[in-house]
Amino acid sequence: MSEALHVQLPDDRTLSFEGGATSLEVAEAIGPGLAKAALAGRVDGQLVDLRTPLTGNIRLEIVTAKDETGAAVIRHSAEHVMADAVKRLFPTAQVDAGRADHSEKFQYDFLVDSPFTPEDVERIEKEMRTIISEKSPFVRQVVTREEAAALFRELGEDLKLQRLADIPEGEEITLFRHGQFADLCRGPHVQNASQIGATTLLEVSGSYFRGDENGPKLQRIYGTAFANKKELKAYLHRIEEAKKRDHRRVGVELGLFVLDPAISPGAPFYLPKGVALYNGLCDFVRDLYPRYGYQEVLTPQLFRSELFKRSGHYDKFYGDMYWFSGEDEGEELGIKAMNCPGHCHLFSTGKRSYRELPIRWAEFTRLHRNERSGTLTGLTRVRSFAQDDGHIYCEPDQVPEEVDAFFQMVAEVYGKLGLEGVEMAVSTRPEEFLGEPADWDVAEKALIEAVERAGFPCRIKAGDAAFYAPKVEADFRDVLGRAWTLGTVQIDMAMPGRFGLGYVGRDGELHQPAMLHRAVLGSIERFIGIYIEHTGGDFPFWLSPTQAVVLPISDRLAGYADQVVEALRSRGLRVEVDHRSETLGFKIREAEKMKVPLTLVVGEQEEQQGTVSPRLRKSKEKIEAMAMDVLVPRLAEASADRRLRPFE
Repeated sequence: MSEALHVQLPDDRTLSFEGGATSLEVAEAIGPGLAKAALAGRVDGQLVDLRTPLTGNIRLEIVTAKDETGAAVIRHSAEHVMADAVKRLFPTAQVDAGRADHSEKFQYDFLVDSPFTPEDVERIEKEMRTIISEKSPFVRQVVTREEAAALFRELGEDLKLQRLADIPEGEEITLFRHGQFADLCRGPHVQNASQIGATTLLEVSGSYFRGDENGPKLQRIYGTAFANKKELKAYLHRIEEAKKRDHRRVGVELGLFVLDPAISPGAPFYLPKGVALYNGLCDFVRDLYPRYGYQEVLTPQLFRSELFKRSGHYDKFYGDMYWFSGEDEGEELGIKAMNCPGHCHLFSTGKRSYRELPIRWAEFTRLHRNERSGTLTGLTRVRSFAQDDGHIYCEPDQVPEEVDAFFQMVAEVYGKLGLEGVEMAVSTRPEEFLGEPADWDVAEKALIEAVERAGFPCRIKAGDAAFYAPKVEADFRDVLGRAWTLGTVQIDMAMPGRFGLGYVGRDGELHQPAMLHRAVLGSIERFIGIYIEHTGGDFPFWLSPTQAVVLPISDRLAGYADQVVEALRSRGLRVEVDHRSETLGFKIREAEKMKVPLTLVVGEQEEQQGTVSPRLRKSKEKIEAMAMDVLVPRLAEASADRRLRPFE
């Protein structure tokens, strides 16, 4: 007889069942309305299929379409419906793997005789609607390896047989069926296809089996799905907005950078305005360093591989780095992909005392990572980048104070950038990690307490930490509702010991320091890409590559316009002048198009009175003409104080 099932519900009620009961049966016991709406179960925080047998003492939530996770279950199910539609229309097609992350999209890769055409995609989408109307139930089936192999051999699914071989011996093998379609899958899936309220296919692209460019060339179809048409319509609207805000397009239109993958894949060419934006961000963080106790260091770009073997990156990160042979026989050199090993080596080069701690080192130098060409995306996924990187070496009892300072710095930086609604999450240890589990438990607990001490609810990202450190992630949602991770702080569980780092403590004995990794913006390139899309290129006044443009209304006023420009530039402001023989309306529209936050109109009256007439972008507010001796210091102060708007 199987172990009994005791279920604690979100309202703290406890229900008891025979062992092997499912989340769906629990939902039915609670009420028919919940049972009808149920999409999945969440057992002790982990998502499970409604049909998965349960035992023991558990905490259970029933996931419905009102739950954010419910939409991912709907998309995962629509993914199977899409594969079913492809198989119905193209019987010889082989189905490869679907998508792991269903937070926004679904996808499947197919081996087909010829690439899908737009007409094919329309037919597949129409067939999906037919399948959904059939309301076929999704059925979970546990099978043996031999049974699964026999099924896929019969279906001619050679790719599936290879995927089946990837499943470790002893691991449970499950199929999900609806109608005549079956696939290897852990779930979860909806009860029946009718719970997929609205779906559409988005695009088709090429891919390779297992990502191997020497393997079979596949066709990948992307789609999305929601509980109803209203949610789908809102999503498609966000997609259109995202296209308008795409940093690869906006960055080029604003003259910030050029992307030329034929010449330098994964690395932008920054134009002067882009450099102004880039330096503005770096200088902002750099200006905070004295107050937060950081000192900048500069470490080499090339290291012998022994450094990365010592840090653990050689074994865990080798394929993501660039390597080459040196002049000496057997010498292997690596291009720097991260700053932490160099900083640890630097710490080890001198005798350290507790009186020096905390030591806070920061570095902005270039880093290079061997990202696959297919993953490169403008600025958000690159091969060459820099970070506002910092490493803190301190006594263990100083860790809480240092993590608190990270939250203060994040609040200050994000506030000046107009980033609101930041959330905090703690990523816990992955399956493969360095260090001792007990030490990870202590570090994770310390980070969770720090998040709560800072006044944030703490979300847990189970297993998402890097191999060497649990971390706090500062997440925010942009204007399109997309979630991004920006700043992070990590307590390193491995490197101080691997490098033999030590300091002389108050007792005269040698002790190992605690080590923290922290970044507020993260990768500067990635942050710029995200920030462009969040703002649409409407940067804060202090950060705008061009803070103001002077607009003379006639050629005769060119001299006075140049005087205005010179006065503003002398105070460090980034100002341009439009001397083109165009109408004032045309010049204003051009400045608006280039997202310049402030235009300064000069006419005959302004010349006679020594004034200018300011005009704010995207504002109907009328600002009276201002004398130059008032305007110049006011704008200089707004820029120096890093204000979002020039007049606050």
